[in-house]
Amino acid sequence: MFAYYFELGLRSLRRNPALTALMVMAIGFGVAASMITFSVFRAVSGNPIPQKSAQLFTPQLDGWGPQQNLKGEPPDALSYTDAIALMRAHEASRQTLLYAVHVSVMPGGSRSLPVGANGYAVYGDFFPMFEVPFRYGSGWSAADDDGRAAVVVLSEAFNQKMFGDTDSVGREITLNGHDYRIVGVARHWNPQPRFFAAFDNDNFDESSDFYVPFTRALDVQIDTYGRNSCRGNVDFKTRDAWLRSSCVWVMPWVELDSAADASRYKQFLERYAADQQRAGRFGWAPNVRLRDVVQWLEYRKVVPPETRISLLVALGFFVICMVNTIGLLLAKFMRRAGEIGVRRALGAARSEMYKQFLIEAGTVGLAGGVLGLALTALGMLGIGHLFQPQIARLAHLDVSLMAMTLLTAIVATVLAALYPTWRAAHVQPAWQLKSN
Repeated sequence: MFAYYFELGLRSLRRNPALTALMVMAIGFGVAASMITFSVFRAVSGNPIPQKSAQLFTPQLDGWGPQQNLKGEPPDALSYTDAIALMRAHEASRQTLLYAVHVSVMPGGSRSLPVGANGYAVYGDFFPMFEVPFRYGSGWSAADDDGRAAVVVLSEAFNQKMFGDTDSVGREITLNGHDYRIVGVARHWNPQPRFFAAFDNDNFDESSDFYVPFTRALDVQIDTYGRNSCRGNVDFKTRDAWLRSSCVWVMPWVELDSAADASRYKQFLERYAADQQRAGRFGWAPNVRLRDVVQWLEYRKVVPPETRISLLVALGFFVICMVNTIGLLLAKFMRRAGEIGVRRALGAARSEMYKQFLIEAGTVGLAGGVLGLALTALGMLGIGHLFQPQIARLAHLDVSLMAMTLLTAIVATVLAALYPTWRAAHVQPAWQLKSN
């Protein structure tokens, strides 16, 4: 019977072409608007590292005091003094510090002009902590961190740019006039949002070109290319004075395997802050935070507000389209009251009427979903006019979005057809037979 009712539904599409076209257009435009904005929202609000987000934490310490911080919250990063102190304490199974850097790279071969490259200064634990995949080689060791080794990990794209599609491990590259030995080439890896760099607001940028040891970057005085937030006395004239200041620019991350480990680490942060208070460095009570990846992204409000607003507007437009579809389906079904009365008089049960008209509504929804797919694909081309380029490029029409578009159109249309179907199933056959 399903095949028979589906065939009837296809025939009904041709019976009232104008009415059918209005319904298909309403469904198509409504579902397309929703799917386009949903694709953007999905890209910017997803968990960038779901398999480990509950084990990765960023510690925060209040080195500014209640008169300087924002609404009682500690700064979003650490000063150099506090960051190094936490690293030396080594209270976590894995830990890293990082900051954004920009260098001038001297390519080999016949090219003589330097090119700019963006990267991060990190510790060796960065790569296993964040599960960075490698095409060639690997990251560096803790001994390299301690020895301030001149080593570097390149991204796959940057390796392609500098050396072509070859294994460059063991070769050297010149960054800011210093030679570095390449120890690894990372496969394309750019979690979105880029949670570990949210302090610098690099949430949706292109992937990094390289990674160098944090200790080496400091040794050769590579300045931060990210944020450098200062409070209080900022009258320092030397680099050493800046490093000793309360300016925050270093992003810390630790890996803690269990809730008990997280609780112990937070207690360690509180003890450290209390020690700084007793030493006279902090003139206020300990104020610390320990947030995992999801909590950190929520706190930083990484999801752009315009994506939420656009999604709500699109959903509202979709609801309006479906309300109109209810009216159109009601008109379409009730125009066939005579047919319904004859079928009911010949013994058709109400359940059969429900099946027939809901399946017919499903065919309308399918047609609207196909139109919605076409409009969604077209809308992806112009999405850059609504959102920032680095956000717009994240939206794409994949298999899951295509399936969701079709399913949403069919399910929404069937739900919209419940009331019109109920009205059609309760047509009185006796009255219809008398009037016709």
